[in-house]
Parts: sequence; structure tokens; C-alpha cells
Amino acid sequence: MRIVIALGGNALLKRGEPMTVETQRANVRRAATSLAALIGAGHQIVVTHGNGPQVGLLALQSAAGPKDGAYPLDILGAESEGMIGYLIEQELDNVLPAGAMLATLLTQIRVSPSDPAFLHPTKPIGPVYDEVTARRIEVERGWQIARDGEKWRRVVASPEPLEILEMKVISMLVERGVTVICAGGGGIPVVARNDGSLLGIEAVIDKDRASYLLARQVGADMLLLLTDVDAVYLDFGKPEARRIARTGALSLTGAQFASGSMGPKVEAATMFATETGRLAAIGRLEDAVAILRGEAGTTIEAGKSEIEIRR
Repeated sequence: MRIVIALGGNALLKRGEPMTVETQRANVRRAATSLAALIGAGHQIVVTHGNGPQVGLLALQSAAGPKDGAYPLDILGAESEGMIGYLIEQELDNVLPAGAMLATLLTQIRVSPSDPAFLHPTKPIGPVYDEVTARRIEVERGWQIARDGEKWRRVVASPEPLEILEMKVISMLVERGVTVICAGGGGIPVVARNDGSLLGIEAVIDKDRASYLLARQVGADMLLLLTDVDAVYLDFGKPEARRIARTGALSLTGAQFASGSMGPKVEAATMFATETGRLAAIGRLEDAVAILRGEAGTTIEAGKSEIEIRR
């Protein structure tokens, strides 16, 4: 089975963990073990990943330098895509049999310069802050800040991905048996000028929406969205929270869930299932094999109408 696997940023760097290379490498090593188990079971995987914590840290480091030397988010996105992709590729290579073919590909994704997301930033990036610190940074940096759970984070524009510009190269590698790591951090956001030339733009594309587009175009049999939460929950965070085992694509809408976390995952999964008639699933990284067996996570399918609750 060909599976596009989207590794959430929180799966690679859990909330509250120090953003050190050692911490991220340890988390990537655990991710590689789960991915290698899927490859060992005979599945062909294409890997994407989040970059919210990492690109936000790079933005802070960039802003701390000379005022005329700060890098825009498209450049920082490319840096984080290369950095995280390198770690995933290396740790996968360390656990796969000799001769496994791997490639990390910097991926440009075209967006519209008139996307309404540029007027309403919603994508959280970087570290979390208490409100006092967040408000100070908001003034000092000129950044937009919004609540993220009990803390506060910087939010940036997250436009809709329209076209994966390296799609032909990705498909060629996949057809030749290469495990491809691509569209990291949602890909590098670019816009097309009137003459057809490309230009990077200040944004961070949502990784789950980019993964849905990738899964559809690469002909994936399944879209698997892995995070640090074991499943999709109704009334998440409340005493009456219920864990969803299986559900139909039309039974859920992303609007029921947080726009900065589970909402995009549900939207991506339901769009993929609806448009392709194939399965999508959401769950915890370490449960990847069990999710494919239907024993963990939340599975979303096109033809199912009811919501099945797991006790």
C-alpha cells in the first residue's frame, strides 16, 4: 500500500520540550522506528512533516540579528525543511536494511497572493509564551500573537496550497522505489509573477493540507496523519470527551475542532477520503502500525455515515 505519512510538529518536538538538536534527534529516531516498521510490513511511504516549532525558533534567531538581515518565512521554511528532512532521512537510513533508497526534496508549493489567509493569520509557530511575554514580543517584533491553549504563540498566514511544483520529480522517485521526504513544513510558499517566474512569500502553509494535496496527486492508497494525540475526540479536553474509532468523511467537519491543531487534520483527512474514496487516519506516531490494523487512532472513510466511539 502506498501511504503518505504526515508527521506533526508536536510528534517531533513535544510541547514544553527544549528545542535542542539532541531532543529533536531523539524524537526523530523514535519516528524512524515507526516508519521503518511500516516499510518492513511492505508498505511504500512518502513522508511529510511539520515545522511550526522549528521555523518559529529560526524566526526568533533571525530577528535577533541586524534589522536589515532578518530572513523571510519562505527562506526559514526552506531551512527547516532541509534540517528536519536531514534528520528523518539519516535516522531512517540507520534503521532500514542496507540498500534502502531515501531522498529529501525541498518542495516549493504555489499559493495565491490574494488568499484571504494573508488578512487573517491563524497558523501558530515558534515557542509558547505567557501572556505578558507574548504582548511584549508582539510590540517589539510587530508580530501577531494569539492564544494557543493556555499559552500564547505567534501566528502567521497559512494560505491554501494550490500546486506542488516538484510533483513530477516526487512521482518519478516514488515510482523507482525511493522513500521520499518532501513538502516539509507544508512546503516553501511561492507565488507566480505575471511573467510566470516565482517568488517566495511570507507565510507557512499548513502541513496537513499540503499532505492531502500530495497524497491525492501521488496516488496514495491512504493518508496517515500522525501527531502526539492518540485519536480524534469529540468534546476534547472536557470530562465528556469521546474518542472516535471510525467515522464517515461527511460526519465530521474541521470547524468542530481547533483551527491551529486538530481542525486542519480532520479537514485534510475528510477531503482525501471524500475525493478519492480511500482511507485516511489520524493518531499517535508510536501507534502507526496499529492504526493501519484499525486497532488505534481514528479512521475516516468515504462511505460510512455513523460515528463509532472507542471505549
